[in-house]
Amino acid sequence: MQPNCSTGTSLTDHRGNEKVTLVVVIITLIMMVAEIVAGIISGSMALLSDGIHMGTHAVALFITLAAYIIARRQQGNPAFAFGTGKVGVLAGYTNAILLIIAGLAMAWESIHRIIDPVEIHFNEALIVAVIGLVVNLVSAVILGRGESGHTHSHGHDHDHGHTDHNLRAAYLHVLTDALTSILAIAALLIAKMAGLVWADPAVGILGAVVVIRWAIGLIRQTGSILLDLGDFSDEISRIREGLEDDQTRICDIHIWQISENERSLIVGLETSSDRTPADYHQILQEFTGFQHTTIEVNRFSNQA
Repeated sequence: MQPNCSTGTSLTDHRGNEKVTLVVVIITLIMMVAEIVAGIISGSMALLSDGIHMGTHAVALFITLAAYIIARRQQGNPAFAFGTGKVGVLAGYTNAILLIIAGLAMAWESIHRIIDPVEIHFNEALIVAVIGLVVNLVSAVILGRGESGHTHSHGHDHDHGHTDHNLRAAYLHVLTDALTSILAIAALLIAKMAGLVWADPAVGILGAVVVIRWAIGLIRQTGSILLDLGDFSDEISRIREGLEDDQTRICDIHIWQISENERSLIVGLETSSDRTPADYHQILQEFTGFQHTTIEVNRFSNQA
């Protein structure tokens, strides 16, 4: 039995995304403090509540930033068997859960306000919504550049757009907040001009549904990676076609994600040919791309 292993370190560099996240965290914290202070001084509950709401996004963004820092600092730690790629995935999963909690809170508060309407200070609320919209659009543009800036080719027969679920979670947080601000502005204008006070909480429920749907999608994406869940049947079939013949058969094969964009492969072969593990490894490299590949070859004789 002769094993051939190739183990590489994580190829995705997220330092650029870490920097843009830090910028957005600073912007969010400044806006949060400004709104809370202004709310306390002016006595405006609209300003104060929006400042507290901004604080929940600051926590989510801090989780994103912390994940980048931990992954980068622990990159060479041998305790992480396949690198630190799943640190960002875990952060994205955590932030998706926070998005669902925020969406449910929005829905609960909106339903409560439909049942028991409260007085709305339209002018103050509109100012807060417009400022919040501008801040979140700026943050979304900053994070969006980082999210769309990772495209990478493995040099084989397919290209992989590099997905960063950690940054995507942060992007969804500010994007949902921007959506909430847009819906709030529309609802406040309708309520103010037409006297339909229920329009504000009704739009809040609509926003909550959108937020929760986005969060569920992110949970499915990140959860499948954390649980090593994936459908690689087509690629496994291609590997079998490339390796198996009259002398060789695959007796064991496993493919799984070790990060958002990197995969690991283990192949166990039984063969009577003279090919070495390195030969099989070279065949695999011609049409697949894996950061960690292990090939195990068991020899047997065709002679009775």
